[in-house]
Amino acid sequence: MMRSKYLFVAMLTISTTFAAYAQHSPKGLKDHYKDYFPIGVAITPRHLQDSATRAFLLQHFNSLTAENAMKMEPVHPEADRYQWGGADAIVQFAMENGLKVRGHTLCWHNQAPKWMFYDEKGQLVGKDTLLNRLRTHIHEVVGRYKGRIYAWDVVNEAVSDGRGEFLRNSLWYKICGEDFIAQAFRYAHEADPEAVLFYNDYNTEDPVKRDKIYRLLKKLREANVPVHAVGLQGHWSIKDPSRERLASAIEQYASLGINIQITELDVSVFTNNKMPEKPDFTAEQQMLQEHQYRMLFDTFRKYRHVITGVTFWNVSDRSSWLDNFPVKGRKNYPLLFDETLQPKKAYGSVVGF
Repeated sequence: MMRSKYLFVAMLTISTTFAAYAQHSPKGLKDHYKDYFPIGVAITPRHLQDSATRAFLLQHFNSLTAENAMKMEPVHPEADRYQWGGADAIVQFAMENGLKVRGHTLCWHNQAPKWMFYDEKGQLVGKDTLLNRLRTHIHEVVGRYKGRIYAWDVVNEAVSDGRGEFLRNSLWYKICGEDFIAQAFRYAHEADPEAVLFYNDYNTEDPVKRDKIYRLLKKLREANVPVHAVGLQGHWSIKDPSRERLASAIEQYASLGINIQITELDVSVFTNNKMPEKPDFTAEQQMLQEHQYRMLFDTFRKYRHVITGVTFWNVSDRSSWLDNFPVKGRKNYPLLFDETLQPKKAYGSVVGF
């Protein structure tokens, strides 16, 4: 017991030392992981308007994902109108600075414009019409960035969370059945045969949902649908997943002969849907978050032969989607950098290996 206590103190000291060192070191996350996999981050066009933030991005990351600018509704709000400004700005910044770009996302039940599913009379369209609209959208978006975006999250979150339900009962599914999934991948492959195509989802480590995702991917692969990789979103918490559950998921997906990326990583400091009495980032939360990040990256490095990228979902604790989900206005601290872009103790546990 005393040995464990001393080991914990030693690890805490090491991570604190690395975090302090990082404040003055030109090395960034990407440099520590240059022999493992690219380190990415989800950004908005607003991040590129500030010179300090641009410099920070270039120090720590070598891959970018558009948090929202490439999703269907923002980029294609009307049938005959596209809004390219935000997506173009992110791709241009990446190209000018030698960064990779992941495209996110081509087909999702959220942030899909209403016009995609309805006709001029307000009635649901038929399967052929919807698939034609999907094909047009994918060809326009993927084709515009062909050769500049190396990977796409093609279909996002199509598997149901329900225990007795296989696929999510979205409008895509109601109108097309499960065919929309295979067709989306075929359309993306038509538009850019060189792009790496991902199925992307959350709760990918939950044994029940994991088996459903595996079943879907296996079926698609056996039908020669061009699904090349799976994205584990990685919206995790200080207590979940366990090392064993994460490793089991990685091994099960890898058995299909596909690569894996962690596509939307953050580690929530909360494990419930309640508003805390005190909004502070507590010492206990810091410790647990540090331990969880250490375990996650230990596991990622172990499976470097199948993990081809790790992307954080947002830049720092200054702003995270978790500040308003699942509890609106509940400030979260899920990332490696604090609200002033300084490395947290968890940063030391990620780079101190």
